[in-house]
Amino acid sequence: MKEARPPGGPTRLIPEVPVHSRDMPRDPNIPEAFDVYTVVLLRRPPNAPQMSEPELDDLQARHLAYRAELHRRGLLVVNGPLGEQSDMTLRGLSIFACDLPEAARLSDDDPSVQAGRLAYDLMEWWVAAGTLAFPEAQRPVGSSRAMAED
Repeated sequence: MKEARPPGGPTRLIPEVPVHSRDMPRDPNIPEAFDVYTVVLLRRPPNAPQMSEPELDDLQARHLAYRAELHRRGLLVVNGPLGEQSDMTLRGLSIFACDLPEAARLSDDDPSVQAGRLAYDLMEWWVAAGTLAFPEAQRPVGSSRAMAED
């Protein structure tokens, strides 16, 4: 990957592997530029420990307080529970204003993850540049990237 940082702007990573051949025209359905976000999916692991209702209530309160603190610090941009999904192990989705390693570290510190009641999947989410905004975010969210031309 080549890295470029415009003055005052986000780091732009450009893949060195082209997304199309010189002999083929660029697919007009592939955006020229992307905004890339750090996403965490929380899920209930199959081996989650059984807990009493009072223990679950206490753990949920600590989980929510931890997430609220991350939001106050500007690290967690948006998050919330999932419903009406095909995979009932999925419990919540979060978008972080940090890179993947930091989001993993923060997720590892979640009381529900530490208790084994939640696990998480970590990923980058590439969307067409400018199609998603977080006007209440306290810091820049995501990074800008462009596909390499051959």
